[in-house]
Amino acid sequence: MFRTAFLDLPPLATAGGTVHLPGSKSISNRVLLLAALSAGTTTIHDLLDSDDTRVMLAALQQLGCRIAPTAVTPGQPIAVTGIGGQLPADTAATLFLGNAGTAMRPLTAALAVLGGNFEMTGVPRMYERPIGDLVAALRQLGCNIDYLGNPGFPPLKIGQPDLSQLSSAPIQVRGDVSSQFLTSLLMALPLLANVPGAQRDITIEVVGELISKPYIHITLELLARFGIAVENQDWQRFVIPAGSRYQSPGAIHVEADASSASYFIALGALAESTPGQNGVKILGVGQDSIQGDIRFVEAARAMGAQVDGGPNWLQVSRGEPGKGWPLKAIDLDCNHIPDAAMTLAVMALYAEGTTRLTNIASWRVKETDRIAAMACELRKLGATVEEGADYICITPPATTSDWKAASIHTYDDHRVAMCFSLAAFNPAGLPVRIADPQCVAKTFPDYFEALFSVCDTANARIPVICIDGTSGSGKGTIAAQVAEALGYHLLDSGALYRITGLVATRAGLALEAANAERIAALIASQRLEFTADQRVLVNGEDVTLAIRSEEAGMHASQVSAFPAVRAALVGVQHAFRALPGLVADGRDMGTVIFPDAPLKVYLTASVQCRADRRYKQLISKGLPANIDALFADLEARDARDMQRAAAPLKPAEDALHLDNSSGTIEEAVQQVLAWWSERQPFA
Repeated sequence: MFRTAFLDLPPLATAGGTVHLPGSKSISNRVLLLAALSAGTTTIHDLLDSDDTRVMLAALQQLGCRIAPTAVTPGQPIAVTGIGGQLPADTAATLFLGNAGTAMRPLTAALAVLGGNFEMTGVPRMYERPIGDLVAALRQLGCNIDYLGNPGFPPLKIGQPDLSQLSSAPIQVRGDVSSQFLTSLLMALPLLANVPGAQRDITIEVVGELISKPYIHITLELLARFGIAVENQDWQRFVIPAGSRYQSPGAIHVEADASSASYFIALGALAESTPGQNGVKILGVGQDSIQGDIRFVEAARAMGAQVDGGPNWLQVSRGEPGKGWPLKAIDLDCNHIPDAAMTLAVMALYAEGTTRLTNIASWRVKETDRIAAMACELRKLGATVEEGADYICITPPATTSDWKAASIHTYDDHRVAMCFSLAAFNPAGLPVRIADPQCVAKTFPDYFEALFSVCDTANARIPVICIDGTSGSGKGTIAAQVAEALGYHLLDSGALYRITGLVATRAGLALEAANAERIAALIASQRLEFTADQRVLVNGEDVTLAIRSEEAGMHASQVSAFPAVRAALVGVQHAFRALPGLVADGRDMGTVIFPDAPLKVYLTASVQCRADRRYKQLISKGLPANIDALFADLEARDARDMQRAAAPLKPAEDALHLDNSSGTIEEAVQQVLAWWSERQPFA
């Protein structure tokens, strides 16, 4: 997951390949709560690992559920041993639920019925999300709920209910604010249908129009899996039979998130297929999904997408010119796909005409006011947008020149971040900045990694920052920190030569010109990897420390002088240029390897300064060092690097010079980032 302050997406061109989607957030948190309320142990497969499921898991453990393992591990099921519809006596807890409506609302209902002493808290945005209609419905039953802040909103205090006056009258709840209110009651009220001596049907009556019916369908399907057969009377009344009791199904699989699938359906619809590919294949959700958002496929087809699929997969590609491309504008009531409809708003940027999305009032009370947010960010890109209380109309930029490079504010809303990533396919070839990319952790932590795995663009469009300089000038440390700040890949070209020297000497090859071809062939056959925590792996072996010795440095300088070795490593280095960008440090990154890089920095520092730094570095690692020897070695290495026939050390003609003799590493990093920022088109 990208944890940077922002993520710059270069202009993207094609898409193709296969993407495996994570589990559905809506299904994951429903299944977790239903398993917790049931007796026995439920084994859950493919549970989503996200912010929302983490706060739900933590809350359930506070309530006495046994969960093993306590955190989600990809490919490993998680076992939840429930409380059997009954909390331990005098249970009390403060539950932090972040911004997870799928945790706050259902847990509020269940705990208000079960009783105990609870405070339901979250992030500031949660305290702006309405819950008053759910609280009003629960108070009809005799539940004891108080507001700790503004009436109608969390945080809440829940006490012991008084159910002695429970009548047979239907429990009423508004259906036009959030379907989560009805879902919460549907999951909580079976706990009342089996009260000893008072077994009876429980009826819930919806007041007004029920929005987001597909999410209620998910709830009803999952309740049936856990033994609760709810009678659905035309989406206006729901009857929970007397004697209903939660029963664990033993094991259950979580479908992939159909809302998350919408971004890749849209991707396949608007991007030209990568050569050799037939668009984008999506695994984990298919045409048999119980999720309403799978109907996004219908909307995508109406706009021109070519979609095929099966029970657990979808294949999406762009239509031929005049037969699906450009996309066609649509006028659609989106009540059935409220979350996925946000993706249609960005697809509208690639459509001919004005797209009108209606019946989306629920957008106003989600993670942010999504109608206002989408309108604001679409306008930044050059679109003409009209918004109303429950609709939005989008007209794309009139011509290619009307598109604008934009920095997208994401409002701590995962869906805003994900759907606007598709704007990087704009016909003007402009980059798009996504602020706070880690907000996708709410439902799809690895979204951007998944996106990059199926997208491609011309190498020249993938940005590269080159940091060249003398040995010991700090370029490796500075490059690593710049790469971390931008979320870019890192290439330590010096390490490549150190690795070459290491594998050659291990193979018994003398570092002589006569062996250059054999050394080149040997290094080309190795599997090399730089990890996110700056470890260096050769064929899976961690050689980080082995290549950092002074001997390894001298070997690197020797082998780097062999043209055959340098030629062998050129392809290796070019392969590091991958989305979303690269920071490369070395001695010829800007002059030979990436001469088209948009930013080249030439880093220097005095020999004395570099010798002092290297001495302190070696001593701190417990390695022997002599300051005079280090000084002499650096002088000799500078001379060799500058005088070698193959790619001598020198600044690129357009390089910016940075003397790092007296400043701190942090100051140097900030200077490089400032130079990079000056080259970006974002306002």
